[in-house]
Amino acid sequence: MALGAKGRGGQGSSQAGLRERAEAMAATLPPLLVQAERIAATVEQGVHGRRRVGPGDTFWQFRRYQPGDPVGRIDWRQSAKADPVFVRESEWAAAQTIYLWRDGSASMRWRSGRALPEKVDRADLVTLALAALLLDAGERVALLGEPSPPLTGHHGLERLAMMLQRRADEQSLPPDRPLPRHAELVLIGDFLSPLATLEARFRRLAEHQPHGHILQLLDPAEQSLPFTGRIRFEGTEQEGDALIGRVEGIRQAYAERLQAQLDGMAALARMLGWSYALSLTDRPPETALLALYRRLGERAEVKIR
Repeated sequence: MALGAKGRGGQGSSQAGLRERAEAMAATLPPLLVQAERIAATVEQGVHGRRRVGPGDTFWQFRRYQPGDPVGRIDWRQSAKADPVFVRESEWAAAQTIYLWRDGSASMRWRSGRALPEKVDRADLVTLALAALLLDAGERVALLGEPSPPLTGHHGLERLAMMLQRRADEQSLPPDRPLPRHAELVLIGDFLSPLATLEARFRRLAEHQPHGHILQLLDPAEQSLPFTGRIRFEGTEQEGDALIGRVEGIRQAYAERLQAQLDGMAALARMLGWSYALSLTDRPPETALLALYRRLGERAEVKIR
């Protein structure tokens, strides 16, 4: 659900509008980058990076010996200091590519109050902050559907921000693109399309790679429907208008339908072996970012059912 109106004009006015919008977005780019890096730094203080156990050379930690551990990994010097036997674990050193996508469709360009960000602005912020964390950890980052190669380093973050601003009018579904076998995928959007449509697209993406993470972003009014009285709801993606004489009378039915959508999204993620989280735009972006970053570090083995 989103409230908005769309005007119509000639080709000249349309081009002028696009140019003005592009200039406005370009003007917001530096503040957006600064905010994304600040949020990333806040989250980074609460985690220990994306270090994982694996065949690297960099020492990570000691842990107690367990049956089945290779004897060659026992650290006898450390074990001599106490009764338990300890083994050395190294950091998994191979960089991988994380593909990011955020919904830039018309339904994302809505907010229920001036104190709240539009959903697309929150999605851009979380996407860039997540990219900042990943790039700082030595990972490679790419936008799903972007033809350019994966990005690295701080300059990669600036390029990614510019790509996001260019791709302002994306469709509400992620593009169906083949991905490398060991890549990971992060999808951020409101995901209010029919569940059957979402399932078909997600299954196609899951055929190419198994590691997926979904963050569903909603405005708080989309969850609670706080309006009262006679309201005209205007569709943002050519759904048409709906005039409701008494919004209070449909609130329960609306809540049940929305909950069915949320439950369906969570069930779809479980079926694919992906992670799923819901976030509202009136909540701190750090919460959603931290959850995403931690799930990316888990690297669970996935099987499509």
